[in-house]
Amino acid sequence: MLMASDLNIAREATLEPIETIAWKLGISSHELMPMGRGMAKITWDALSQRFSKPQGSLVLVTSVNPTPFGEGKTVTTIGLTQALCAIGQSATCVIREPSMGPVFGIKGGAAGGGHSQVIPMEDINLHFTGDLHAVTSAHNLLSALIDNHIKQGNESQLDPTRVFWPRVIDMNDRSLRNIVIGLGGPANGNPRQDRFDITAASEVMAILVLANDYADLRKRIGEIVVGQSISGNPVKAEDIGAAGSMALLLRNAFLPNLVQTLEGNPAFIHGGPFANIAHGNSSIIADRLALGAADIVVTEAGFGSDMGAEKFMHIKAANSGKAPDCVVMNVTVRSMKLHGGAFGSRGGYRPTKEELETEDVDAVMRGAQGNLDRHIKNMAGFGMPVIVSINRFASDTDAELDALRTAARKSGAADVTLTEVHANGGKGGEQLAKAVVAAVHDHVANGRPFTPLFTADTPVLEKMESIAKRIYKADGIDVSSAAMKQLSKLQSWGYGHLPVCMAKTQYSFSHDPGQLGAPVGFTLPVGEFRLNAGAGFIVAVLGNMMTMPGLPKRPAALDMDMDENGKLTGVFG
Repeated sequence: MLMASDLNIAREATLEPIETIAWKLGISSHELMPMGRGMAKITWDALSQRFSKPQGSLVLVTSVNPTPFGEGKTVTTIGLTQALCAIGQSATCVIREPSMGPVFGIKGGAAGGGHSQVIPMEDINLHFTGDLHAVTSAHNLLSALIDNHIKQGNESQLDPTRVFWPRVIDMNDRSLRNIVIGLGGPANGNPRQDRFDITAASEVMAILVLANDYADLRKRIGEIVVGQSISGNPVKAEDIGAAGSMALLLRNAFLPNLVQTLEGNPAFIHGGPFANIAHGNSSIIADRLALGAADIVVTEAGFGSDMGAEKFMHIKAANSGKAPDCVVMNVTVRSMKLHGGAFGSRGGYRPTKEELETEDVDAVMRGAQGNLDRHIKNMAGFGMPVIVSINRFASDTDAELDALRTAARKSGAADVTLTEVHANGGKGGEQLAKAVVAAVHDHVANGRPFTPLFTADTPVLEKMESIAKRIYKADGIDVSSAAMKQLSKLQSWGYGHLPVCMAKTQYSFSHDPGQLGAPVGFTLPVGEFRLNAGAGFIVAVLGNMMTMPGLPKRPAALDMDMDENGKLTGVFG
């Protein structure tokens, strides 16, 4: 029997009052800012009080390199939270907010799926509490103030040909990747080349999720470097008087959002950076709030562990001071088939349903011994236990599942579990929940210390070499002459020891989405460096990676509509 659609399952759920959900974490109704039915922000007073409470344990859910048919990482994150609560644990989750670019593009939604969702799902996927709009507005306010500053006398002597700050929009639109602004004569400003990024890639988004409090948020915004002066010095947002007004636009967006799972468990959603072009993790303050209110907090890092999880270890943990106590590695039989060559060597190829469901134990084993093995060993190298969660699909055979279990254990997984939270909700994740509890307790009592690949003062190029060689297994990096000039300038300004955020394809350990499995013997091409001084890291753009995605051949938006009663149709599964 076919399972109901994600949308129908969400609509049939009983939405508890948000005050009831908050009370499960010891948060009272007067500490909430209601943002609609079933949604609320947590007031700053409530946040700051809980920051000083004993902190619970943090579980990071990550995955193998994603494939075109999806691995269900968010489904696993939400389902694990439901399962932990079902076995009597005090637990909640912290996940990222959906961007409307992917929602209307290829994903169609980002609130989980099946019986492992956060609700109200339709509101979460469409506008939610307005956080991404606030980030977009704050970012573009700075853009407008930069061009007005240049037109109205240019007191900071900002070089119009050396403005680094782009514009942003929360939508996939490839036509905005390279534009010219200021056309039409002097009344319309000074003509110059510009670009749009998607909002998730904005430095303002990165600042929102990495700031520790309002004072830190305001300070970081002021530190944004918008361009270079005619004399060759950095010009900051503070220099043109933009930081204060930007910060006030983010006042409410900075507060975490509380919703609930299908089973009535508390869930926080805050921040929305992508892991391929940003650091791909939810906010530090949402984590701190959750850790002060629950014994176990489950969070996720975007895309595969070579993307969001690596950036969690080297960027987010460096800012928060909190490393995971356990890593859950999400994997599927079908993803290992792809990485094991069952469908050829074509990255992004979508096999037919028949191809996808045909048993191929050898391909599963090849994929697991290559791709999964590397992910497990990379994460274990940071000093925490790795539990492999096999997200089971109906077409998976016993032989394929056995092969995957065997390979995962040989690669050093602390435990391997089957997870069926999509079909069965929390009940389908109880095996995983029990394994997580055991691993967390053992790690807290006896675990190894957190061991990043390098120290904070390691130079940028050495940090990149370490990530390239030890995480991706590349031979090294090849920095273009243009990128080297950019880096030399950043070093001369005093930014040569910042963390590095690698912007690359999520589909492969390499820069080439077509290199499946566990590629070796390649060199990573670095074409550009972008300074995110306020966020506190440098973005290294690898290969042909772009910070403004395009829509697919058939966008999900083409199947969405609304009836005469305002009821959504054809959306989100």
